[in-house]
Amino acid sequence: MAERQQAAYGEWPSALTADWVVQASRTITEAQWGAGQLWWLESRPEEQGRSVLVALAPGHEPRDVVPPAYDVRTRVHEYGGGAFTVHGATAFFSHFYDQRLYRLDPDEPPKPITPDPPVLAGYRYADGRVTPNGQWLLAVRERHESGGVFNELVALPTDGSAEPKVIVSGNDFYAAPRISPDGDWLCWLTWNHPNMPWDGTELWVGRLDEEGNVRTPWLLAGGRQESITQPLWAPDGTLYFLSDRTGWWNLYRWHPRNGVIEQVTQLEAEIGEPHWTFGQSRYVVFRDGYIAAIVTDRGEDRLIRVDPEGAVQWVEVPWRALLRLTADPSDSSRLWLIASSPAFPQALVEFSLQDGTWQVIRQASDAQPESTWISEPDVVAFPTEGEQTAYGFFYRPKNPTVELPHDETRPPLIVFCHGGPTGHVRPAFSPVIQYWTSRGFAVIDVNYGGSSGYGRAYRERLRERWGIVDVADCVNAVRYLTEQGVVDSSRVAIRGGSAGGYTTLRALTVSDVFAAGTSYYGVADLEALAKTTHKFESRYLDGLIGPYPDQAERYRERSPLYAIDHLRAPVLLLQGADDRVVPPEQAEIMVQSLERHHLPYAYYVFEGEGHGFRRAETIRRCLVLEHSFYATIFGLHPPESLEAVQLHWFGESTAVPEAAVDQVVASASEEGTEETTPQSIPMGESAPSTLPGEPPHESERMTE
Repeated sequence: MAERQQAAYGEWPSALTADWVVQASRTITEAQWGAGQLWWLESRPEEQGRSVLVALAPGHEPRDVVPPAYDVRTRVHEYGGGAFTVHGATAFFSHFYDQRLYRLDPDEPPKPITPDPPVLAGYRYADGRVTPNGQWLLAVRERHESGGVFNELVALPTDGSAEPKVIVSGNDFYAAPRISPDGDWLCWLTWNHPNMPWDGTELWVGRLDEEGNVRTPWLLAGGRQESITQPLWAPDGTLYFLSDRTGWWNLYRWHPRNGVIEQVTQLEAEIGEPHWTFGQSRYVVFRDGYIAAIVTDRGEDRLIRVDPEGAVQWVEVPWRALLRLTADPSDSSRLWLIASSPAFPQALVEFSLQDGTWQVIRQASDAQPESTWISEPDVVAFPTEGEQTAYGFFYRPKNPTVELPHDETRPPLIVFCHGGPTGHVRPAFSPVIQYWTSRGFAVIDVNYGGSSGYGRAYRERLRERWGIVDVADCVNAVRYLTEQGVVDSSRVAIRGGSAGGYTTLRALTVSDVFAAGTSYYGVADLEALAKTTHKFESRYLDGLIGPYPDQAERYRERSPLYAIDHLRAPVLLLQGADDRVVPPEQAEIMVQSLERHHLPYAYYVFEGEGHGFRRAETIRRCLVLEHSFYATIFGLHPPESLEAVQLHWFGESTAVPEAAVDQVVASASEEGTEETTPQSIPMGESAPSTLPGEPPHESERMTE
């Protein structure tokens, strides 16, 4: 083994480069079994973030089934999901550019089966299913018209011979149209503002006739205080669904023959997850009545097998994160999982329920480092406000090529804030986290109050307390790790995307524990967001903050924009020009306020990017800029050459790192500070400005 070199925390040389992060950022997002084949979607940053439909027939190699010009992605609810379905050997998919539905037959080019909408991408489709006879495709449609945005269920001939017809409408949102195996029944989910689908949904059932119409629909289960998700017809015609009526998303079933609803599992853990995207698949029902399901237990995913009487068997698997599963219903001995662990890059794996053996069908990326580079997280539970407990995953610095100088004691810390805010982080393979830990940074990935995966009560801690509970939990995570003596409390950064970007900006204005912060497309002005965001989330803030405009003052009090006087740390803002969820105006008004208050910041906007960066060049550059930013603020000297961050500063300053930051921020906050001409002080090497000069384009959760 080569001799280790001495290097201080935050200055370690690493083989896990920004290029490696891009290569490792491929993902597999959905998987379906159909007609003896396995189908899935791959998101590829190196292809401009394109989503590619891939198929695998027994005895063959995986193959791309859509030509390079097609991007299999839908924009319903802006977050999409459920962008394809299969019937026999035919696939039906949504193309991102025009949002039309296409039919793809073997050895044929894709054929559009929905007409051109009045406005490009104005009619969007998701979550489709084909009737057993192959004649009708039923799907969610979202129409963007001058009079508003309208969601409904439609039916259309699978050959595209007629335009889609509306079969269910009248509510704000629809999801999961599912057809019974005999083709006689249709079920679906629906909900209305101000509810989000994890607040309350309704499960409806109706008769489906030969013309694709719904007859005599009725409400089967659910309501404003019960979240139902992922309905699924079993091969024998029983309808299964997930409900959180006990406080946890458990499995239920309805028997059409006797009309009885029966609870199948009684776990204090979550089989369901928030309906941010379509196409979720957390369980499967086999023909023999057995069930396989993914369960989130204290933030980690496990696998269970349930017999027809409801007895639960926990199945040992070697992974800590299980995202989706699918199976051939006629074969209860095996299933396919999208699985990951900190040292196991995301992969589609075939798993035997008989003996626990498994094999990789497709690994999302070949960028798998040696395990000696990988930091495995500790599960942490720490005290927080209100005598509550919050959770997270703590990653220690790890690098096999370095040793610490004798006077080096504690590493700098980066606090990761996930999006949603009703999301949660898992101990999955994260190339971004490993990028930091391999350079001598510690990372705490926080599942603050409001996160899913811990039951409804934990999820509802954030009700009308967004910007309070999440921030307190992030601050208390730092305090806990400081008390444990494992991090340097004077060198702590906070970062997050979307809702996590809001938590980042809010934390920088109400707490003094953070020396720097990075906001990826974060929210600066809650009032403006309530007025401008897309339909799906347009009433989300009613639950997170309070009804608007009744609580307009609370919206202003919680907005980082209006607390800018209290900002005590430099901020890096990264924004997509095409973002329709958190529009660029959010970052731009923050920049204007930072300018007026003489506070240090750096701002970069990326053309062609929406909400959640997908392109290789954007992912790479943002990571390098973020690294350069922290290195300067913390006074570090990384061994690699980094692009300079253009930090906008006011007044004379040549010593940018360390004390200069505190001095300039403090002086800028003093009353009567004299107006000065802004200077752009580069951090590292010179770099061209990327500040926006063009208006935002049209485009793409408050999740990252």
